[in-house]
Formats: sequence, structure tokens, C-alpha cells
Amino acid sequence: MTSPLLTGLNAEQRAAVTLPRQSALILAGAGSGKTRVLTTRMAWLIQTGQVSPQGLLAVTFTNKAAREMLARLSTLLPINTRGMWIGTFHGLCNRLLRAHFREARLPQLFQILDSQDQLSAIKRVMRALNIDEERHAPRQVQQFINGHKEEGRRPAAIEPFDMHSRVQRDIYIAYEAQCQKEGVVDFAELLLRSVELLQANESIREHYRARFPFVLVDEFQDTNRLQYVWLKLLAGSENAVFAVGDDDQSIYGFRGAEVGNMRDFERDYGLTEIIRLEQNYRSFGNILDAANALIRHNQGRLGKNLWTTAGPGQPIRVFEAGSDGDEARFVVEEVRALLGDGLALSEMALLYRSNAQSRVLEHALFSAGIGYRVYGGLRFFERMEVKHALAYLRLAANPDDDGAFLRVVNFPPRGLGARSLETLQSHAASAGQSLQQAARHVALSGKAATGLNTFLLCVDRLRATAEAVPLAELVSAMLEESGLVQHYRQEREGADRVENLEELVAAASGFENDSELSDLAAFLSHASLEAGEHEAAPGADALQLMTVHAAKGLEFQAVFVCGLEEGLFPHENALSEADGLEEERRLMYVAITRARQRLYLTRAESRMLHGQVRYGLRSRFIDEIPESLCRWLSTAQPAWKSSDRFLTAMPKREATTPARSEERPFANQPFRIGQSVSHAKFGAGVVLKCEGSGGDARVQVNFRDAGVKWLALGFARLTPS
Repeated sequence: MTSPLLTGLNAEQRAAVTLPRQSALILAGAGSGKTRVLTTRMAWLIQTGQVSPQGLLAVTFTNKAAREMLARLSTLLPINTRGMWIGTFHGLCNRLLRAHFREARLPQLFQILDSQDQLSAIKRVMRALNIDEERHAPRQVQQFINGHKEEGRRPAAIEPFDMHSRVQRDIYIAYEAQCQKEGVVDFAELLLRSVELLQANESIREHYRARFPFVLVDEFQDTNRLQYVWLKLLAGSENAVFAVGDDDQSIYGFRGAEVGNMRDFERDYGLTEIIRLEQNYRSFGNILDAANALIRHNQGRLGKNLWTTAGPGQPIRVFEAGSDGDEARFVVEEVRALLGDGLALSEMALLYRSNAQSRVLEHALFSAGIGYRVYGGLRFFERMEVKHALAYLRLAANPDDDGAFLRVVNFPPRGLGARSLETLQSHAASAGQSLQQAARHVALSGKAATGLNTFLLCVDRLRATAEAVPLAELVSAMLEESGLVQHYRQEREGADRVENLEELVAAASGFENDSELSDLAAFLSHASLEAGEHEAAPGADALQLMTVHAAKGLEFQAVFVCGLEEGLFPHENALSEADGLEEERRLMYVAITRARQRLYLTRAESRMLHGQVRYGLRSRFIDEIPESLCRWLSTAQPAWKSSDRFLTAMPKREATTPARSEERPFANQPFRIGQSVSHAKFGAGVVLKCEGSGGDARVQVNFRDAGVKWLALGFARLTPS
């Protein structure tokens, strides 16, 4: 217990790290050092001789997290981490299936379809079945297939309840047959096929249970049902599962994440104790108190209370603007003030619930000359030019990959029109061949025949090159042989695309293959698995704009949470879903706990969204934070305290000037559009319309709890709030 590994750990962290061989749930609050606990736990098990590095299996949710874990582990212990089973669910399933491809009924060099490739494959199946894409949207079919796979259901287990679901099931059947014929798998298939492999093969199952006596899982609250089944099959009942998660940060229900897995794990493994990591090393006390107060409104929590020794810090600023333009101008002024206080732009973040909110914020920042970056742009391996290049490489590895064939057979253009491709596909279907096989026998004429032959020669040369040169040389040769570089150089704005293609050569050059696959096959698997990752591009200091979902796992010195209105955050769609409001509250909890020093909560009484002006009530999430923790700012206030820099930095407010005529159509109307009001029976609301005057005056009000109502002002006791 005097090991240097334990130096600096608090009592709860130390207890988690030094647990004996038993399954345990570590409830790790935001900023409580869970990554340190996970990696130190692995180092402790190795250092104390309880397991070898090859006897550990650790599951993360991103490749970035896996790389960070390996890097930390190598600094803690003088061991070679190469070959350790530390990775994402999909990465580890890929590794498992590669090792047992025969038992899994897969070709040795099976390829992985990313989301876009899968969608293209589904469209091909629908065309072959003569199914109208207008009546059955391919993306909905994709969601149908993936949803059932993530629940562990093959087509035979689906009972259609109407004609629409029957058609979707038929597409699922044909899609499975096509993938099996082509030797490709999608992301959901990686996991489902691995589960079926372990369920059907006791010897394989027992082999891995004996090999990995210790299984560690990061972000356990984000697991779906099939991932939990996979973990139980791999670990059995005897091995020690060390699950780290936070039920208060479960925000991916729309992706199938099942927060109930934490309760099931507690029951299934007979856990008698949960270790809670509650000391926060990120935020000041007022921020944590706000997060604790908010999340207590959720039911069925495992329960924890974040605390810190850093002191209360500054109050939370709550700003209520008249419009989204006012809200954006406030943000700009506060960002400037924070810059004056010495914060860098990269230490600040603007968070919002919906991507549509960013337009006004971006315009205000651009107009003010403040550099910003929208976090979450297209990932490298998802960029169009990179996907084209990867398709050529996929054909070099497997010429029977029909998805790759269709992507690039006429790109760059070779004169193959839609009719020629239909002829080719029809010939392939009737002959039971891949498109590449059929292309060598189909009868085309003119430019189409020449273009197809040129393409086939290109594929043949790439296959020969792949067997003779290193990976980076192959990629470089492919770019020239395919004509991609030349094509993009001729485009008006193709320079960036050429740079991305050149970066692909660099990626291949630096790629390390630690599998038994060929370098090309391993690189293609790597590219597919990395397609879901994103790291912000390096460059100038910039303010970070992102959705709250994208902010998960990040932290900033100052955070603005914008658009806190009912229907926006919490989102109106969530209010009609079971447990939807609770997940929205968890999302707000995540937003609050991204802030280290300063937290701003903003809302607008009126906002332009989707081409319409909408009037929103203040979000209930603001009301769930104790008023004692907040400093309230509002455009409704007539003046600002000169002693408060955060207020004096604000420009003059429209509320101090006469209301515009469109807001006050009648001079003696006591209310204006967008004004917050209160009613003795209906509660809080916002004025939507004003009509009439004198004894005929009436207003339309959107009440938070009672909905939209017309009220005659001569009778209704309506007061400004």
C-alpha cells in the first residue's frame, strides 16, 4: 500500500485502485479523476503480480481514450503496451472476429462498412428489390436494421406489425445476404457477430475467460444492451469486472445507450458496495452546487454529491435577453471581458442544445472579429476525397467489394452513365457475380466500354502494387494511378482536397500494424474504426462552439450555455418521450460540469429558429438552480451597477427605449409581445399576441404548464413577472 502508484490518490480513489479480485462499480462524478483511477488500477494489478499485461482487457468508447490510456500506462510502468487488448467495443470485436473468422463465417480479409458505406449498400439492395425510396427512406431502413442488430435480433426474430415494417424486414434479409456475399460487415454487425460467436462456441468463450481474468470498462453508463451482453459473455460470473461510469452523465439514449445497465450490473454481479468518486478537481463550489441541485430532480439515481476544496468561486451569471441577437451580443461582450482578464479563446466554450442555434452566435462573433471554431466538423476519414481514395484501396484488397466498386468506377469520370451501370448490375445479379467479375464479361460499347476497361486495368495494377511495395508507396501510387490528385487539382477549390489526399499518404506512412493482417487490410480496418473519431484541427487560438453532446468529456475555464428556453433546452421532442426529460436534465448537468471557473446561463425571450420567430419560457433548468448561487442579469433592468464589471461591459439595452410599434400595436396596451407574465391560475407564461384596447384588450399567452390561452385583460389578473 506504499507503492508510488498510490501517491496523490484520495481515499476513495485508493480504495478503487486497490480492490481485491472482485467485480465493482465505480460511480465516478464529473472531474473526479476516473481516467487516472482506471489506468492506475491496471498498473496496480500488473505491478502486484495479479495479472500480466496480456491478461487485462479494457474497453473504452473512443480510440482517443484508448490511446490516452495506453500512453498513461506506459509512463506508470516500464512495460511494452503493444498488443494489449485495450480499445473500443468495435475495435475489440474486430480483433476477435479476425482471430476467429472461420467460426464467425467470415472471409479472412473481411472489410468494415462505415455509416455512409452501409447506407449506399442499403440503397443498392432497395434498387435490386424495386423498392421506392420515397415510401421507404433508406436512412430509416438503416436505423431499423441497426436498431434490431443492437438489440441482438436477426430478421427471423422480427415480427412485422404492418406492411411498412414487413418491407423493412425484407430489406434487412436481402442486405444481410449481400454483405455475406461481399464479405463485409457494418459496425453493428461487428458486435452482433461477436456475441453470436461467443454464444455458439463454448471453447472460444472459455478461452477468453481464462485469458482475461480482469475486465475494465470506461463510460459504463453509455453501454447499450448488446454491449452489456458481450461483456457478460466475455467475463462470465467468475472474472472481475471493474466498471467505471456516471449515471448522471448518461446522455446517449438516442444511440441506444441504456443507463439501466448500471442497475443490472449491480444485480447480476451481486455487488454489495458502490465506490463513489465525489471529490471534483475541475470546478469551483458554486458550479458543483448548481449541478448537484439540478440533478436531484431526477428519479432512480444511484446517487452522489460532487464537492471540492477549491472554494465557492464566482456566482453563476444568468442572463435573460430580449432576443437571440441580444443574447449573442452579451456573449461577445463577456468574451471580450474574459480576454481582458487573461483567458485565451480556447479556454472558453459556447454550448447549445441544437446546431441551428449557432448561426446568430457565429454572426456576432464574426462581426466582432473574434476567432471561433465549430467543433465537430467532418472527420478526416469521412471527407469525400478520402473516402474515394479508401475505396480504391479497398478494391486493391478485395476486388469483389461492390460498394467500393460503385463509389469509384466512374470517379474521376470515365464516361460510365447510369444506364451502363444498370446494365452492369443487372448482369452481375443474373450471373451471381460481383460487379468486378461481371465487368470483365459484360457487353458495353463506346466510351463506357473504354472507361470500364481503363478502370479494371487500374484495379489490377493496384492489386499487383499492393503485393510488392510498402503501404505508403501503395497509397501514393494509388493517388496517381486513380487520377484523383489530377482531378482535384483541376477543380477551382480543389487545393484543400489535394492536401487531404496527401495527408492520407502521411497517415499510411506513420501507421503501425500490430495485427496479423497485411498492412493494407489493417490500415483499412483502422480507417473505418477511426471514422467515428474527431480531434480539433490545430491552428490559431479560437473560441469553441459546440453542442452539449459534443462537449462530453471536455472542460473549459469559462462556459456559456445558451438558449435555455422551454422547448429548446429541454428540447420539445424529449418532453413527449419516456424518461426524455430526465435525459435532458442529465445533458444540462454535463453542460454545467464542463466549466472550471465561470459559468454563464443565457436565454432569449424571442428567437429566430427554422425561419420563424419563437417565444420561449425560461427553461425549468434555470429555476432548478438555487437563486443564492446566481447573479441575475436581464435586459429588463433599467440600469447596471457601476461596481460590477460584468454588467458595465454591456451595451445599452433596448428595454430602456420605447417599445417598437410592431411590439405594441396599441398605445394603451399594458403588455408587449415576448414579455414574461404571471397568472394566479395558469402560472408563468410569455405573451404571444396583443389585440384590442380599453375594455376589448386581450392577449394570447403561452403558459409553461397550461399551454396557449387567450385572456381578456378586463377580467384576467395578469401581472408582469
